[in-house]
Amino acid sequence: MLNQENLQKAEALFKKYPAKKAALLPILWIAQEQEGWISLEMMKYIGDLVGVPYAHVMGVVTFYTMYNDKKLGKYHIEVCTNVSCLLRGSDKILSAVEKACGTKLGTTSLDGKFTISEVECMGACGGAPMLAIGEEYHEHLTPEKTEQLLSGLK
Repeated sequence: MLNQENLQKAEALFKKYPAKKAALLPILWIAQEQEGWISLEMMKYIGDLVGVPYAHVMGVVTFYTMYNDKKLGKYHIEVCTNVSCLLRGSDKILSAVEKACGTKLGTTSLDGKFTISEVECMGACGGAPMLAIGEEYHEHLTPEKTEQLLSGLK
């Protein structure tokens, strides 16, 4: 359930769109900022709020990589593995991330610090290979640079 402040933000968004369901994406973002992720309960709540079936909300959340349907570690590391990054060694970057974080792709480390995700493209092909830690992009990586970057997070 959205807190009172975020419910007011949602109500303000409804005034900007011709139909409530058009506000789905920004309301999902508000919910994720509030909770850190979007639970099944939150998806059902938002579906009722904007007037769309729960399955539609779940489809949106699971389609877009910017939404998380599970709790994440303190640091969410997204490694781009699309063609530009792959051709420039993102497989080696991913291995370096897994080694440095002590967990595998798609999981969260036991200490809850790191979650590693794979993304198709983050629009930084000119700086391939790259990864993001939260909202921060890191480009032109090597395995060594990656290990150094991540060692600063522990």
